[in-house]
Amino acid sequence: MNQHPVDKWRHRHEFTLIHQKGEKRTLYVLLLTAAVMIVEIIAGTAFGSMALLADGWHMATHTAAFLITLFAYRHARLHRNDPAYAFGTGKVSVLGGFASAVALAMVALFMVIESTERFFEPRHIRYNEAIAVAMIGLLVNLVSAGLLHHTGENHGSDRHEKHSSSDHNLRGAYVHVLADAVTSILALIALGLGSLYALGWLDPAMGMAGAVIIFRWSFSLLRETGAILLDRSIGSDRFQAIRTAVEKEPDNQIADMHVWKVGPRDYAAILSVVTHSPRNPDHYKALLRPVGDLSHVTIEVNRCDDPACDAPGISA
Repeated sequence: MNQHPVDKWRHRHEFTLIHQKGEKRTLYVLLLTAAVMIVEIIAGTAFGSMALLADGWHMATHTAAFLITLFAYRHARLHRNDPAYAFGTGKVSVLGGFASAVALAMVALFMVIESTERFFEPRHIRYNEAIAVAMIGLLVNLVSAGLLHHTGENHGSDRHEKHSSSDHNLRGAYVHVLADAVTSILALIALGLGSLYALGWLDPAMGMAGAVIIFRWSFSLLRETGAILLDRSIGSDRFQAIRTAVEKEPDNQIADMHVWKVGPRDYAAILSVVTHSPRNPDHYKALLRPVGDLSHVTIEVNRCDDPACDAPGISA
């Protein structure tokens, strides 16, 4: 059995985003959200406000989403060097963002159903008490949004911290907090105008409006994270940049090419290069350095003595 040292040919497989500040602040937001959730559900039920009750149940699903966010951070950190994951746990944060988007869609659906029922079966609302609770909820949402937004803008020296803007897990948590803030604002508008002008129908109407806004955010996050999970998030410009970098040497042609994301800012690529004068794979990797973000590259070099190789038409 060969025992040659092969360390210099090994690939790095750690593409995990370790965002310790994001994880810690998500925990703080979870505790705040859970506390306000309990208060709003109890108050919404007691005071008869659909807007307040919807906000409370909305925060309940966000509490579950924040638990998913924390689980994703912990799982990615604990298994980042686990060989069972072919390309590391870099997509765990994306999966966390996708799960958060699904939870947001469920919130929007719940709000539509509940608001529709309130249109046909209006309930007595104790406006003053409901407004007071909604204001507390909004204050907590703004504090939570500030915590997560400040964390998301942090660009420290640590490699794992500096790409926090690409952390879909953190983004999912932040979108949940923004959705909470929007529903709290809509609840306050509905309760305030309803109290002043006896416009009880505004309560379920604002529930509907909040559902539309939340669904749009959910769809946007689902589309972005889903594309990454299905490996269809690579733009044609990146493919062209790779092809141009390799084929700038006239003798090189790319016969096959696969590029996909393995982390928030890390891409993997497998290339099959056809040439009359094969070079060491490191030569072709050097050609790809200007492309950037290619963290795991595998090159297959094929010698071709067939005149057909000179003809155009070999494509990825």
